[in-house]
Formats: sequence, structure tokens, C-alpha cells
Amino acid sequence: MKNNEKEKTLVIVESPSKAKTINRYLGKDFIVESSKGHLIDLPKSKLGVDIEHNFKPKYQVIRGKASILNNLKKKASQVKQIYLAADPDREGEAISWHLANALKKINSNIKRIIFNEITKNAIKEAVSNPKDIDINKVNAQQARRILDRIVGYNLSPLLWEKVKRGLSAGRVQSVALKLICEREEEIENFKPEEYWSIEAIFHKEKNKKEFTVRLAKYNDKKIES
Repeated sequence: MKNNEKEKTLVIVESPSKAKTINRYLGKDFIVESSKGHLIDLPKSKLGVDIEHNFKPKYQVIRGKASILNNLKKKASQVKQIYLAADPDREGEAISWHLANALKKINSNIKRIIFNEITKNAIKEAVSNPKDIDINKVNAQQARRILDRIVGYNLSPLLWEKVKRGLSAGRVQSVALKLICEREEEIENFKPEEYWSIEAIFHKEKNKKEFTVRLAKYNDKKIES
């Protein structure tokens, strides 16, 4: 390791292509690496949510991504501080949170930076104003992910068996399907009833204009329309 390496800042973004551009903008005092999206998530082969204990998620390193995480850990041990620069949305916040938890034992000097465009000014501005991770966004992403898993994990295999393999039964698809089924049930249960609307056209003798009236009562009883 070079003598001045410990004075550098590690910036972690999601996209490898972004990493190259950002590295040019920030210069030699920064090392820019990519996580290539999520590195840690719920397991694919099991539910991964402890329903009996407040729906606690059971995260693990995504298969095939351990080498990326190990590389980031190595880089984290060689720098002064770490800036997490994942995308400015809930997924990006969750990626940053998982990275922070994975790297903090190696280097606890971790901050979050956010920029909405890949320009030199926007990136310089973000680096000048590091923040803490927004735990509310993280919790929002976790809630969405856990709900997806609870709804879809047991229901999706049924779709594969009855409809087509590969279909997803997540929180959005399931609700949409429920609405469609309820509407179809209403259509099937609808019982048509015959009714008539009686209208008459009258002429005004004075100005010869026509006007239309509809029968509203018969024998003092209101006619249902």
C-alpha cells in the first residue's frame, strides 16, 4: 500500500460505468469502486423472514457477489474514510445501509453522499456535504421487500404450477389480481332486470319549441330509474 493511501477516500457507487466517470471528476485523493447493485439480500432458497419475531429479515451475501464485497472490505481497510454513493432512492439507501453494516468493523468512518446527476459540480457538491444514512428510507425498502417475500414466496409456486413458470406474485400483482377477480365475480353474479324509460315530447304553441319530459311517478309512486 502506498504511503498516502490512508489519506484517501473510498467512494462506492452502484454502477461500474459511473465509477469511471466519477473517478475522473474527483481526482487522485479518491478511490471509486462499484458494488454492482445489491450485495446483501434475503436468501432465494427460503423465506428469509422470521414471522414469529417481528418479521425480522435474515440477510445474506448474494451468491456470486462475495468477491465484490471482499474487494470493498480490502479497499475500506486502506483508506481514511468511506462515502456511500448509491442511487438517491430507497433501494440505494438500502444498499448503502447494508454496505455500512458490512464495512463498519473495518472502517467506521462512513458517510452517505447523494447526487442526482453525473456532473462535476453535482459530485463536488455531494462530497462537500456528506450525510448520515436515512434510516426511514431503509425501513421503507425493508418493509416493501419483506412484504414482497411474505406474499410472493408461497404464492408464486402456485402460479408456476397453474399458469406459467416464472410469474411473480408480489404485493402489487396479488392486489391487482384480487381486484380483477372481484370485478369478474360481480359481472358473473349480475342479474339483469328489464325496465323502461317513458318519455314524451311536447310542443309549446306560443313559440313552437319542443321539450322532452320523462315519467317520474305513476299513481303517486316514484318510478325507479
